[in-house]
Amino acid sequence: MATISETEGLASGRQSGEASVSGWVPSNPAPLGLAGFGITTLALSMINANIVGGGAETIVLGLAFAFGGLAQLLAGMWEFRTGNTFGAVAFTSYGAFWISFFLLVQFDAKGLTPAGLGLYLWVWGIFTGLLFLCTFASPRALQLLFLLLTITFILLGIGNAGGTTSMVHAGGYFGIATALVALYIFTADVMKAVYGRAVLPVG
Repeated sequence: MATISETEGLASGRQSGEASVSGWVPSNPAPLGLAGFGITTLALSMINANIVGGGAETIVLGLAFAFGGLAQLLAGMWEFRTGNTFGAVAFTSYGAFWISFFLLVQFDAKGLTPAGLGLYLWVWGIFTGLLFLCTFASPRALQLLFLLLTITFILLGIGNAGGTTSMVHAGGYFGIATALVALYIFTADVMKAVYGRAVLPVG
């Protein structure tokens, strides 16, 4: 049976695992998940950083539900099929994060207190920090992604739980950096699939 080697999904931290029957080899779902995460995070972070003013939240909610949520959730399910445990857990979890974000803001916006929102962001920061500890055998770009995301959640958690507005803005800028790293890895993965060789270094 054909298998996916680590080099075939290097940028996404793919593990070796049984991946096909009768010679069928699945495509790498990681770029889809990274794109959904990166684009949605970039849009929200530009608001948090106060680069884009009010009125853009509706766009973010649409992205959160469809691209950051459903598309990333599907990528996570497909990662289970390829044998990439880390990718499956990460994409499925952050897909669920964006869907939960959409539901909280869309249907319970008035019930969101600073303490509740801060708690929500803090628990995701803890979860992301634990995933960061699982990236040390992965490419440097992936390690950087989870480190930046952990810092982003912590800053936003502090800022939304009663910290200063500048703390939220700082979290927004770290979120932009996180999104750009995710989109870089997405591009590296797609280029590798299209050109049959590594084009962008991921460490």
